[in-house]
Amino acid sequence: MAPLTRLRPKALCPVDSRPLVDQAIDRLRPHTGDVAVNVHHGRRQLESHLDGRVHLSVEEPEALGTAGALGRLRDRIAGRPVLVTNADAWLPADLGVLLDGWDGQRVRLLTVATSGAADFGDDRYCGAALFPWEAVRDLEPVPSGLYEVSWRHRWADGTLDLVRHRGPFVDCGTLASYLAANLAASGGAAVIGAGARVSEEAVIERSVVWPGAVVGRGERLVHAIRADHLTVLVR
Repeated sequence: MAPLTRLRPKALCPVDSRPLVDQAIDRLRPHTGDVAVNVHHGRRQLESHLDGRVHLSVEEPEALGTAGALGRLRDRIAGRPVLVTNADAWLPADLGVLLDGWDGQRVRLLTVATSGAADFGDDRYCGAALFPWEAVRDLEPVPSGLYEVSWRHRWADGTLDLVRHRGPFVDCGTLASYLAANLAASGGAAVIGAGARVSEEAVIERSVVWPGAVVGRGERLVHAIRADHLTVLVR
């Protein structure tokens, strides 16, 4: 996502004019009143944006990965199940599908069918998971990923549940996928953020203009991102 992440952390990049982290919090709120956000890159900006809204788990001096982040939160979790969602996923979904019929014992992942690189058979993880306390209790607060320390062996022994998501999903890991998420959210129209100043003589096609950004007279943005003072062409 560079150079956008030189301006703000990925979690604060807007899709359809709302930061990804706010959309992730919205996915969790119907199901829990206790939300924690792991913070490393762009710590000061995230602390300012999220102040007083959620518990902030600051990872210093290094990022811990999702497994390590859960390990760091073990004392706070304290015997409860955990619903996890990725802040860099555009995922307009009701995570209640993970809770429906859950036995309270098995790890459940939300996945999408894929013909490309898959994580589990024909499925790819799409940014939300449900854990019983027993699957979190022994995680350590050290840099580690959930696939390596948890999901891989459960998939191998048949104790991992997959719930297939049939709606839209974009992993916003690249500039192209970030632009694609915005266009999917808008139905293909250009996304003009709140407070952006766009000249009537500017041309904007399949592009994103961040809140507060300026597009001047005679400018033409096509498959582009105008972020603050920066313009990124996505090809």
